[in-house]
Amino acid sequence: MLMEKKCVALMSGGVDSALAAKLMLDQGIEVYGLYLSMSWGCCEKEKAQASAQQLGIPLMVLGVGDAYLDVIRSPKYGYGSGMNPCVDCRIYMFRIAKRYMEEVGAGFIVTGEVLGQRPMSQRRQPLETIEADSGLEGLLLRPLSAQRLEPTLPERLGVVDRARLLGLEGRGRHEQIARARTEGITGYSTPAGGCLLTDGHFAAKTKDLFAHVERPTTKDMELLTLGRHFRTRGGTKIILGRNELENLMLEGHAQDGYTCLRPKFAAPSALIAGTWTEDARGLAVSLIVQHTKPEKLPAATLEFWVTPPPVAAANGGAATDAAGPSGQRTGGGVNGSPWSVDRAAVRMAADGAVTDVTQPAEAPVST
Repeated sequence: MLMEKKCVALMSGGVDSALAAKLMLDQGIEVYGLYLSMSWGCCEKEKAQASAQQLGIPLMVLGVGDAYLDVIRSPKYGYGSGMNPCVDCRIYMFRIAKRYMEEVGAGFIVTGEVLGQRPMSQRRQPLETIEADSGLEGLLLRPLSAQRLEPTLPERLGVVDRARLLGLEGRGRHEQIARARTEGITGYSTPAGGCLLTDGHFAAKTKDLFAHVERPTTKDMELLTLGRHFRTRGGTKIILGRNELENLMLEGHAQDGYTCLRPKFAAPSALIAGTWTEDARGLAVSLIVQHTKPEKLPAATLEFWVTPPPVAAANGGAATDAAGPSGQRTGGGVNGSPWSVDRAAVRMAADGAVTDVTQPAEAPVST
């Protein structure tokens, strides 16, 4: 049986994946890098791109797609400490990698996984499960721990020299970092980062999303990484920016069913998911006022840009739609429609009208 001396290496931006790819290059194997993008994951695209450039290999960046959210919602192999479906996640990613492997004509896949480094997905049994369920039996090479694992097909065929691979095990990365230093590998991300799905606050927001949206998208998941999230009694989601950068990023999401209320004063922006209604905008303004320092609030009229401009925003109470053409906010360069409300008419949200969903809930039971 012949096998191409060509592999696909999953690149995370960390030291492990960079070192695994380098071990292949040192054996004269052609390496195609692959980065799977998800803003809530544990990997950094910029670091992966930097690693690929340093190693001199091409890097393909692919999104995981909306189908990945079904993995989070109903994982076959259960959750870790939060909403993290680690085993199912790896299976899903390796299936994508397998398709890319076939597309470029590579013979096998390489990953920087280390035996025993992560408790849920990198023990011996889950490593075997991941390999089998992803359809990559014998084709998934883990160079950093290869000496402690069964030989893969490229090793048995002599495409890869097993004797030149490593036998690392455990959570520490001292050996990898020392080896990377020797190999001249730099600029990788620190090992401290992790998947946001393990975080209690992010897990709470994810549960809330699945409870209220039947078919969420990756855009909905990306929004969970921004701001402070609230859910109204009627089911509307309102997100407040926590700083200027988040305000700008929220405004960038103001399309496809999302409306952004951008204050003309120093205050959080509010992104509203759903219809621009009197109730939704009233609660959004109330939340903005509650999360703004009193000295920053205008004395009489609160003025905003609304993006995208509402087709017909109904007047309610003292709230008025300012007349005139759409405005242009110079800071973000995003078209908006001017809108204002009398400060005296703003009412604080009643108890139960809005729930802060950015609160950790009891972690799911791991199976």
